[in-house]
Amino acid sequence: MITTTLKSIPQKILVITLRHLGDVILTTPLISSLHHAYPNACIDILVYTNTAPILKNNPAINRIITVKKKPSFHEYKILLKKLFRQYDLAVVTQTGDRPLIYSLFSSKTRISVVPEQNQKGNWKRYFFRGWVEFDDEKTHTVLQLLKLMDTINQKKVFHLTPPTNNTDTTCTLLPPKIQQYAILHLYPLWTYKQWTLNGWQQIATYLLDKGINIVLTGGPDLDEINYVTQFQQSLPGSTINLAGKTSLAELADIIKDAQLFIGPDTGTTHLASATGTPIIAIYGPTNPVKWAPWPQDYISEKNPFKKTGSQIINNVHLIQGEASCVPCYLEGCDRHRQSRSDCLDTLPASKVIQAIDAILLQN
Repeated sequence: MITTTLKSIPQKILVITLRHLGDVILTTPLISSLHHAYPNACIDILVYTNTAPILKNNPAINRIITVKKKPSFHEYKILLKKLFRQYDLAVVTQTGDRPLIYSLFSSKTRISVVPEQNQKGNWKRYFFRGWVEFDDEKTHTVLQLLKLMDTINQKKVFHLTPPTNNTDTTCTLLPPKIQQYAILHLYPLWTYKQWTLNGWQQIATYLLDKGINIVLTGGPDLDEINYVTQFQQSLPGSTINLAGKTSLAELADIIKDAQLFIGPDTGTTHLASATGTPIIAIYGPTNPVKWAPWPQDYISEKNPFKKTGSQIINNVHLIQGEASCVPCYLEGCDRHRQSRSDCLDTLPASKVIQAIDAILLQN
């Protein structure tokens, strides 16, 4: 790590985080830390267009600037012109080429996460006043990003900030008669992170027998909507299906009022943890040290989760698939994103039910 002393207090800061939804919400402690360190600064965020809603009404953010994942040359040119020397400090949260280019255009003073010394692209560190080497195995993503505050000798803020609405959407999207409900979020972005439909069915039946209503959630992708809708057909007519029907801010409001949330390794599970609601996160090949949901009120420089085993930290109940190879860090047993993972296919519903009982006992 290399630290730097800023010549003056930055008045305009750009944070660049061109990643998936879950990655972006894990950036919010860094954004809050920058706001705490420089309360009078205007903090802008550069994100992909589809991830911008995860930052809605974040009080630390002045403006959200969006870019497509694959902008045209004309769009690229417009963005670079918009960014050109507009900022006193650029903060880059990833090691890619494009974020580097954006930072070079936006500010003369830059800090960033950079590749390790023995990795391709390690030369990028020479373009930054302060940097920290990327660790993909032994450091949680939140802690990795917060190390950037060390490069400028500033304090850290550890809490996630979920998106919010200005109105109570729970009242409008759920029937008034529903008091107790659990949220089941079945569908991750990639197949290798999926649990079994049979497992979800057992969980839904168990919750219904407990007198807890079921709310199904999902994103706007047509495959995801169809997947959730087909599962809904196996449940009682009282089951509420909100797949594709909510914004991320609306979804956060609904999760916040739920008794519990159950979901796989996906961005929505990270969002759920940020609301403070008790969550059950079902993980398989993914390394929980690096990518587990960040627990509410967890304030420590140490990783919240260990590499193996089902664990409970604050509002997060992490259930890990069962196999000697877990976590393998690979994309399914067939090594591609649309393959299955045996550790999840063999995970018994009883383990999730134990977590449900522990949560209900505390309520």
